[in-house]
Amino acid sequence: MSVRRTRYHCPVELAVDVIGGKWAVVILAHLKESEHRYGELRRRLPGISEKMLTTRLRELEAAGLVERIAAEGKVPAVTYRLAPEGRELAPALQILYDWGERRAKREGVPIEPV
Repeated sequence: MSVRRTRYHCPVELAVDVIGGKWAVVILAHLKESEHRYGELRRRLPGISEKMLTTRLRELEAAGLVERIAAEGKVPAVTYRLAPEGRELAPALQILYDWGERRAKREGVPIEPV
């Protein structure tokens, strides 16, 4: 998820190169709402495999969009949240969410949050 090329012809090319595909954007959208532990993300994304979720989280972290926070205590817990760079995407993620919601209503597509 880091920048793969050194030359782009459009800023959207760079953005898509950094953000990646479907799962990365959906993960970012969930983290926009609040911090989540791995298990919470896994439940919110029933269509993603554990391997894909782990891979995407690592890529998003490497790209500087997500932070992995290790909590101390009896049971070590890890949470994920948007890094400052990722928080800059919040308005774009909200626009995609709102558009998807309107589109689902127009098309009669059910959205079933987990």
